[in-house]
Amino acid sequence: MARRNPLGKDGDASSPVLREAGMGDAGVGGDLLDAFSEAVVATVEAIAPSVAAVAVTGDGGKPAGSGSGFFLTPDGFLLTNAHVIASGKGFAVTLADGSEHPSSVVGADPRTDLAVLHVEAPPQAAARLGDSDALRVGQLVVAFGSPLGLDNTVSVGIVSSLGRSLRAPSGYLVERVIQSDTALNPGNSGGPLADTRGRVVGVNSAMIERAQGLGFAVPINTAAFVFGEILAHGRVRRYFLGIKGKYRPIPRKIQHGLRLDRPSLIEIVEVTADGPAARAGFRTGDLFYSLNDEQVASMDDLNRILSRSGGKEEFEAKVLRGGNAETFRLKPGKD
Repeated sequence: MARRNPLGKDGDASSPVLREAGMGDAGVGGDLLDAFSEAVVATVEAIAPSVAAVAVTGDGGKPAGSGSGFFLTPDGFLLTNAHVIASGKGFAVTLADGSEHPSSVVGADPRTDLAVLHVEAPPQAAARLGDSDALRVGQLVVAFGSPLGLDNTVSVGIVSSLGRSLRAPSGYLVERVIQSDTALNPGNSGGPLADTRGRVVGVNSAMIERAQGLGFAVPINTAAFVFGEILAHGRVRRYFLGIKGKYRPIPRKIQHGLRLDRPSLIEIVEVTADGPAARAGFRTGDLFYSLNDEQVASMDDLNRILSRSGGKEEFEAKVLRGGNAETFRLKPGKD
């Protein structure tokens, strides 16, 4: 018995499947494609003016690599990857208008593979930032950069996974990496990854060489914290509790019961012996959700709270243990 093609004869547009998807009419299908294209075009127009190519030279002015970056302030402060500039002695930045300008390193943070350059140029368009914690798997994203020396290149994909932990070229483990299927090649590193509202949600990073169909990005919430620290102090100040944790989504019932703004917390996977947390009574498996009545929804939150405190104050920390809330007092250590 012959089977009926659910797409209709030769997959034509009269198919009930295509009609149900809203694509049975050529005009409707065209409208959907136009809407998709318009979203991408609008994102490109919003982000592209803030994107720049970074050329790195070593001893004797010899080329030592290249990458991308984007402006976070109109007065010339540009975010890129730390590995892009790591071996460099000189740095030239080519802007969206094609003009080239010298730049200097403000600071770098190998732990997150991020660095800040200051570009000696007229006022620039600054990128608008989104919220990487609000990203969802399947969401459309647009990557910008200068792969293989090809300036002003754009690629489109979707968020494939969230919460990855991957090693940066420096050897440090970068947490909560965004994985997408955008095409990233050498030279894309340091460029922005944006959503279709024209907001940067990540910083592209070539963390795995020769990876095909895989793109990785440092979340913009992490990058914004690092950027602020480098501008203020030339480096990232780090205070620690002596724990390792991972992002843990929680049911809405628990979120509401704990009166949390976001449905996540930190699951503690390791407690350093004789560290501040160990001395206070923390244990592996505790669900850490509050520090001085501020929600700790991720390790990024924890780092921000500790950095803002300057490491001087004693904290009240709250965890869930066996379904019960426990409270501890502790003072952070300093790197």
